[in-house]
Amino acid sequence: MQFSSHSVERLVESLTRLPGIGRKSAQRLAFHLLRTSREEALGLAEAIRAVKEQVHTCTVCGNFTEDDPCLICRDPKRPRDVICVVEQPMDVLAIEASGGFRGQYHVLRGALNPLENTGPDDIRARELVDRVKQGGVAEVILATNPNPPGEATAHFLMELLRPLGARVSRIARGIPVGGDLEYADQATLARALEGRKGMDETS
Repeated sequence: MQFSSHSVERLVESLTRLPGIGRKSAQRLAFHLLRTSREEALGLAEAIRAVKEQVHTCTVCGNFTEDDPCLICRDPKRPRDVICVVEQPMDVLAIEASGGFRGQYHVLRGALNPLENTGPDDIRARELVDRVKQGGVAEVILATNPNPPGEATAHFLMELLRPLGARVSRIARGIPVGGDLEYADQATLARALEGRKGMDETS
């Protein structure tokens, strides 16, 4: 279906590039924006512009932030001897919402996946090793997703971290195998963090 307005067609096409948005959903969103006030629509456009211009990567943990280091990294109330390693910034949000962890984070920005040509140099593994080498880290919790890429990444990181002296643990199996952290409920995430095991204790 082609619209009589090239601008509407362009908006629909742009919206279909968002994850989980098909053409019908994109059409509904486009017509919602047409019906809403000019101020509200331009406010959305300004919010998008602001995150693209002002949000960047924390040089310490790899999370999204406007300040560097981010709020979590520089919070004096959070212990610095435990680092929770996750794949994506969305996983930080999920764990924070669970209330089951109050330490530091390290965001890999991916997982090992040969099918997608994602190798060791494509994730922030070396940065993690450098953080642990600086000292003061007693435990590294590997909270990668319980799917094949996440498991492969966890074992790869365990081998890198094993010689450095810090305890390396893995979140418990409260997270369904094949699932993603960002979709787990808060109670399940909290139990998974509480029930974590040392990587050498897991089968």
